[in-house]
Amino acid sequence: MTDALNMDRLLEIMKRLRDAVGGCPWDLEQDFRSIAPYTLEEAYEVADAIEQDNFTGLREELGDLLFQVAFHAQMASEAGLFDFRDVLDGICEKMIRRHPHVFADEIIETAAAQTHAWEQHKASERGPLGSLLDGVPLALPALTRAAKLQRRASRAGFDWPSIHGVSDKVEEELEELCREIGEGAGRDAIMEEAGDLLFATVNLLRHAGVDPEAALRRGNEKFSRRFRRVEAMCLEAGQAVADTDLDTLDTYWDRVKELEENH
Repeated sequence: MTDALNMDRLLEIMKRLRDAVGGCPWDLEQDFRSIAPYTLEEAYEVADAIEQDNFTGLREELGDLLFQVAFHAQMASEAGLFDFRDVLDGICEKMIRRHPHVFADEIIETAAAQTHAWEQHKASERGPLGSLLDGVPLALPALTRAAKLQRRASRAGFDWPSIHGVSDKVEEELEELCREIGEGAGRDAIMEEAGDLLFATVNLLRHAGVDPEAALRRGNEKFSRRFRRVEAMCLEAGQAVADTDLDTLDTYWDRVKELEENH
């Protein structure tokens, strides 16, 4: 079966699921807002499969994500807004427009130059009255959005000249947060200082060339992996984690760290 027929088959399945007569009651009840969380979830599952080098899983998760695109396009078609073909036409035109070095005569020799050119194309699409920060979605994960906002501002020259200044800023924001907590400040004041600290930390990672979401995912996985091993040690000792004193848990934790570092 050709790729085109496979795509037609997917769209026909989606159309039948949304058919008022004989369709799926759950699918019929959905709208753009109710489906959006599932779209995000599928995108995260794609990222998770990649993180785990699970390429069999990646194939499946990409299919699930493609189904989400078909779902939104079907609802848009029913509302007379656009259809799946319009989605395809739009992305094809955008890719051709933003790659003149491939589809036209412009010459770009490095990936860095292409990144710069890409952002210039996006800026021209926003128009002369648009802010540099326009188009950074509010729904992005907060760490990712912070990094994108910082990159946009940096292109206008609003950035630290070196990573050392950013490092000092992180220390400053940490001191301010600890001071607010120590002085018994209210929740809003602590949240504001915590936000400043997180934003500065993302900036430090950006200057170091590290993606903050990837760094935190790795940190989460490390904690999960080590805690599971601590749980196993507790069970080997005949106790659940909740019944084990903190000193013993700390000993187990240090043992797990040592085992990993020596592996």
